[in-house]
Amino acid sequence: MALMITDACINCDVCEPLCPNNAIFTGAEHYEIKPELCTECTGHFAVPQCVEVCPVACILFHPGYRESKEELYRKYQQLMSRINSV
Repeated sequence: MALMITDACINCDVCEPLCPNNAIFTGAEHYEIKPELCTECTGHFAVPQCVEVCPVACILFHPGYRESKEELYRKYQQLMSRINSV
């Protein structure tokens, strides 16, 4: 399941540089996560790095993007193959 940042985000800037897939970006009012790039850090880390560092616990599972660990790993592999083919 991809993650999402709620409007409780205080724009502290700690999550964005930690995202290995560059899925986190500055939105109109707070940081946001591109679900098509979010793998919950599967393939990179044991736990989502953004969740680990968020001081206000505003990063939750995105209800619209339910994915198993296997699906997240396949997404990770596809993202890595795109990067390696460039």
